[in-house]
Amino acid sequence: MVRSLVALVVLAAAVGATVAVPSASAAAHATAATGPCGYTATPDDPPARPISLPPDPRPTPARGTVTVTLFTNLGPIPLTLDRAEAPCTVQSFLHLTRHGFYNRTVCHRLTTYATLKVLQCGDPTGTGEGGPGYRYKDELPTNLPPAPTDPTGARKVYARGVLAMANAGPDTNGSQFFLVFADSALRPNYTIFGSVRPLGLHTLDRIAAGGVAPTDDDPAPVDGAPARRTEIILAL
Repeated sequence: MVRSLVALVVLAAAVGATVAVPSASAAAHATAATGPCGYTATPDDPPARPISLPPDPRPTPARGTVTVTLFTNLGPIPLTLDRAEAPCTVQSFLHLTRHGFYNRTVCHRLTTYATLKVLQCGDPTGTGEGGPGYRYKDELPTNLPPAPTDPTGARKVYARGVLAMANAGPDTNGSQFFLVFADSALRPNYTIFGSVRPLGLHTLDRIAAGGVAPTDDDPAPVDGAPARRTEIILAL
């Protein structure tokens, strides 16, 4: 596992798939914003690009939607961010977008497991180890339907088109996010903060159709870098 605050999707098994990232060890040395979102710096995991903590006003805007478009080399991915669903996450994502944090970055991971089909982006280093140098609290969904593939009911459906945050455990969100291109089964431990618009789903389908890039160790992987290199040229 990689060491940084926000990293790759971690899959224990096809049935028990999760979207997780390793936790940072900086909590004891961190400084935090004073508002309700409590964005907290992680000195042991500095930002992959220079970026400040997001604004943390009282109250945090919690109504309405905002549109952001990821202009990629394979087509645009328009997103609708939902402030009511996850106000602190939307505020952070907009902060990173407005300061160019996502520009000229690659989406470093594609998963095509039967129960997890996502594209993961948001790390300027392209390694899955980079983040914004801060973390913040979860805003978890509470009304997702149970995944039909999990008879225990523990995993829920993260539906096609969901936009959600990767994390390293409770309250460790950073900059990396994932886009769901087909219904997936996950424990409801990942903040959903918006959705991919229809044109963006078309682009996601193009990326997913290319599959995962083969490696010397695995000529037909289902988890790894997209075979069709996907670069966010501009997030706006």
